[in-house]
Amino acid sequence: MLKKKTRACCSGFRVVGGLGGLRHLVALAIGVGVLVPLASAQEENWTVPRKWCELAMESIRNDFARPTVHARNLHHISAAMYDAWALYEDRALGFLVDYDLPSDDQVADQEEALSFAVYRIMQARFSKSPGAEVVLQLYDNLMDELGYDKSFYGTVGDSPAAWGNRIALNYLWYGLNDGSNEAGDFENLYYEPVNEPLIVGQPGNPTLVDPNRWQPLTLDFFVDQSGNVIPGATPPFLSPEWGLVNGFSITEDNVTVFERDGQLWPVAFDPGPPAALYSDTELEYKTGFEAVAIWSSHLAPDDGVMWDVSPNTIGNAPLPEDPSEWDAFYNQFDGGDWGTGYDLNPVTGEAYPEQLVPRGDYARILAEFWADGPDSELPPGTWFLMANSVSDDMDQAQLRIGGVDPPVDRTEWDVKLYFAMGGAMHDSAISAWSVKGYYDFIRPVSAIRWMGEKGQCSDPGLPSYDENGLNLMPGYIELVTAESSQVGERHEHLAASQGKVAVYAWRGPDFIIDPEIDAAGVGWILAEEWYPYQRPTFVTPNFAGYVSGHSTFSRAGAVMMHSFTGSPWYPNGLGEFVCPQNEYLVFEEGPSVTVTLQWASYYDASDQCSLSRIWGGIHPRVDDIPGRKMGQLIGPQAWEKAQSYWLPPDLCPWDMNEDGLIDGIDLNIVLGAWGFCPGCRADIDGDGVVNGLDLALVISHWNESCP
Repeated sequence: MLKKKTRACCSGFRVVGGLGGLRHLVALAIGVGVLVPLASAQEENWTVPRKWCELAMESIRNDFARPTVHARNLHHISAAMYDAWALYEDRALGFLVDYDLPSDDQVADQEEALSFAVYRIMQARFSKSPGAEVVLQLYDNLMDELGYDKSFYGTVGDSPAAWGNRIALNYLWYGLNDGSNEAGDFENLYYEPVNEPLIVGQPGNPTLVDPNRWQPLTLDFFVDQSGNVIPGATPPFLSPEWGLVNGFSITEDNVTVFERDGQLWPVAFDPGPPAALYSDTELEYKTGFEAVAIWSSHLAPDDGVMWDVSPNTIGNAPLPEDPSEWDAFYNQFDGGDWGTGYDLNPVTGEAYPEQLVPRGDYARILAEFWADGPDSELPPGTWFLMANSVSDDMDQAQLRIGGVDPPVDRTEWDVKLYFAMGGAMHDSAISAWSVKGYYDFIRPVSAIRWMGEKGQCSDPGLPSYDENGLNLMPGYIELVTAESSQVGERHEHLAASQGKVAVYAWRGPDFIIDPEIDAAGVGWILAEEWYPYQRPTFVTPNFAGYVSGHSTFSRAGAVMMHSFTGSPWYPNGLGEFVCPQNEYLVFEEGPSVTVTLQWASYYDASDQCSLSRIWGGIHPRVDDIPGRKMGQLIGPQAWEKAQSYWLPPDLCPWDMNEDGLIDGIDLNIVLGAWGFCPGCRADIDGDGVVNGLDLALVISHWNESCP
């Protein structure tokens, strides 16, 4: 069995300790700087919401790898946090629980209420995790650190703790009725695969009935992306019915309801069907899967191909308008996209230093880094880490939501950022998986093996001709012949397979005995035995390919970061993640040199994530661009929805009827509300009582006009 290595990071996302025994706290270094111990330099300044967010990340790392479930968890946790914070804010509306409370110590009450809300939700949601013993103790440790009574379960009264518990109960009840089947542990209610499982350990794909539909995989045993051994060797489709789940900003206008197999399938932001065999889009079907096989030939650092992977040449890639531009957008043989990079850093105006590294190291790092996040936080968690890392690099004056003055305090920044990002990630999961469930599209490992077993479709006069086979491409996809398999020739080791189709690709996990010292390398293998760049206990995510969840999550996350910060650029125009030589890779030894992933904009990071899934053998291009375009729609809509829950500052609170003039009408409203009146408009100073102080504020602005 492959051993899991610990990723050591020098700058960029860093693995640190602290926070009551938390094992992996991760932060992203933006720009070029010196490594500072996070516990002393940053953790001391973390807000209470940030501390709970870090525990949410740790909870995901210690749970089963279920991106849909964890996007939902992050949405509910962040929204509950926001609702608790909003209790004590006049200009904020709660998402699920909305109420206004007076406070003698606003910050303390907000921190306590949101702590109890998040504590109870996370206790409930992660109590059955494989790492429950670890994370539940971490929650207790943080409550102790904050000085709260963990044993208080009360929901009566107006104490912050009681309100926090009430908010938690509301979200837990809501979660039992939101269409996710949480009560049934999120099991599928009616989805059934049309194809029998592919037995990955055997060549070919003889059980495939419909090459346009998803196929389960049977492994020796299945280990998910978080490292958990899952009972049964044939994992079922994860969340094919997720289109039924209540979203954040998704509206009825975004949803198309289809019928298949006697069931209704709601699809959000429907991109239309994927390319398919036996249709007028068959060419794209083959081109996309063949590109996956070709790009897997890039996964070795010793082929002499060197790339400058700095923002000089990577990034700045506008999306193609339609499929007619895909051939130009993707480099079919060399890898990458049509991005031109940047002549100068768009923020500093300075040139980016060149970073020349082997393409094989860069491609392998992308495949592993973006697969499930820097430390198994999954794509939704990765964008929370991105958000935190950007926040860490901002000073107080830069904390302007939407890039608009005035700056807010760090607690408000964190709470609103998590609320908005959580909504975007949840809507992305619902949308992407609604498409996956309905269109039920095949994965590369199934399609490439099936086509490879069929043969070649280029020349009826050559052996193994089949119209459903692969196109022959010299140097990438070839027939094994008597000549090519002679001693000393490229197919010598395949001499017993003359007439079959071979691909020049990553050779697979059979060539890795010890990932600490072994790398599979690239070579000629039979197409019917092709492997994605993954571990043999995982191989491919257990759900349909179209559309790419990574592309959807990441594009929506990039849009949200742009919207929330008011800029598409990382602070100082550079985000970085350092991958040390022979330490970072987990699947096999590497990289052969230290490589730093770099991004000028949030969109560059998102685009890199999307390309990584082709190099990793997980998605063809037909899964990618539609997913990105869905994320491009989801992000702005989630941002608008989030903003609707916080109101602009009241610049004229003494204008009771908001007619633009302070006069007798406003005076009468104050007098009519005299006495105990928490949260009412006439309580101008927010002390819960309408009295002479409020009256004096109205009189002091008498006859003034308000904007």
